[in-house]
Amino acid sequence: MNFKVEVRIELKPGVIDAEGETIQKSLKLLGYPVNEVKTVKVYVISIDANSEKDAEKKIDDACKRLLANPVIQNYSVKVKNA
Repeated sequence: MNFKVEVRIELKPGVIDAEGETIQKSLKLLGYPVNEVKTVKVYVISIDANSEKDAEKKIDDACKRLLANPVIQNYSVKVKNA
């Protein structure tokens, strides 16, 4: 079966988000009253798997091996549909 999986990757608390800080400063310079900007990566992955649990397991493994850096990033895996 084919599953669509959404992976959300964000920096852990305390890790400096240089891109977010740059966007925040730029928005303030343009006159927007922005207090904070954080960047998040979202991947939507289509994968063949035997079950929803199998799809989640495969993508979780891919996050650990490639997509996320567990030292500075948190990630979540959500199976969207079957």
